[in-house]
Parts: sequence; structure tokens; C-alpha cells
Amino acid sequence: MNTKKKDTRWLTSVALMAAIVILLANTPFGMIQLPVIKATTVHIPVIIGAVVLGPLAGAILGGVFGICSMISNTLAPNLSSFAFSPFMSTTGIVGAVKAVWISVGCRIMIGVVSGWLWIFLRKIKMNRHLALAITGFVGSMTNTIMVMGSIFVLLANEYSVVRGVTGRKALWGVIMVTITSSGIPEAIAAMVLVAVIGTALLYAVTRIPSYSRS
Repeated sequence: MNTKKKDTRWLTSVALMAAIVILLANTPFGMIQLPVIKATTVHIPVIIGAVVLGPLAGAILGGVFGICSMISNTLAPNLSSFAFSPFMSTTGIVGAVKAVWISVGCRIMIGVVSGWLWIFLRKIKMNRHLALAITGFVGSMTNTIMVMGSIFVLLANEYSVVRGVTGRKALWGVIMVTITSSGIPEAIAAMVLVAVIGTALLYAVTRIPSYSRS
């Protein structure tokens, strides 16, 4: 019976966090439209969910984030939407599969990496606040590096055309500029917010029977 209650509480918590992800993904605060790409803050509840509820929950929330990104890039496309929506693919089925990986697969990895990193940092008895900050930063950078890295590896030619550059070296420079100018500020914001919000949520969780999963 206790296990059943624990499972129900866990599922309810995941559903609540998923609702927050969907809400953020459908407001200007979750996906900020830039000229070529969309800057995101939706990964923050994914990271927090992975910390509080475990890597499995983080993977589910990352998947929800990815699906929202796919829908957003389908209904409100920009120049790089072919990399995030299979319906915007310019290279048929192969391009569609690549888009699903970039949009959904990479976002699932945010939750997986964040959840297991948090477990590791707590196992080595790192200070909770520092562990949360590190998890927030790494989780956010996982999103940026995996998405931009996958675009570089899988869609180099198409993305080069969109960005108006020639050659992989020039494209690599564009990718690095995106990571440093967009990814690092996003990661710093995630570091602060995950530390603050995560501390409050973990305090609340410790006052009821544990229901996190690894």
C-alpha cells in the first residue's frame, strides 16, 4: 500500500512538473524568439524535476520539453526549424529522424544527465547548495552543447546555408559563438534558479516520506 501511495505521489509530481514545462513552453518566457534560434528557459523545470524526482522523471520532463519544442517549431517556424521539427525537414525522412533526435532526444538527456549528476554529487557529500548550482549549470549546458553539437554533426550543410557561412570551420565558429553568447548566460541563470528553487523544494520533500526514484 505504501509503495502504491509512493508511486501515485511520484506520478502526480511528474505530471505537475510536466504542466509547468508545457506552460513555460507556450509563453514568451519559456522560448524566447531570436532572429535565427529560440533561447530557452524550459530546461530549468526539467533539471529541477530530475533533482527532486530522479533521472527517470527528468527524462520524461525532457521529453515533454522536446515535444513542445517540436510543436513550437512546426507552428511558428524560424530559419532553423528544420533542425527541430520533422515536418520542416528539407532532406526527407532522414532529416526528420535527425530533427526528432535534436528536438526530443537531446532534451531527454538534460533530465538524465542532471538526475544522475545530482545523485553522484550527493553521494560524495557535496554541499547541497553547491551541488544544486553545479547540476543547474551542467544540465543547461547539456541542452546547449547536445543541441548545437548535434546540429553541427548531423545538419552541417543545411545549417551553414541558414547562417550564410561556408565550410565546417566557419560553421564551428558560429556554433561556438551560439554556445558562448546564448548557452553560457542560460546556464548561469539555470545555476541560480535551480539552486534557489531546488533548495526550497528539497526542504519540502524532506518533510514528507521520500518518493524520488533513481
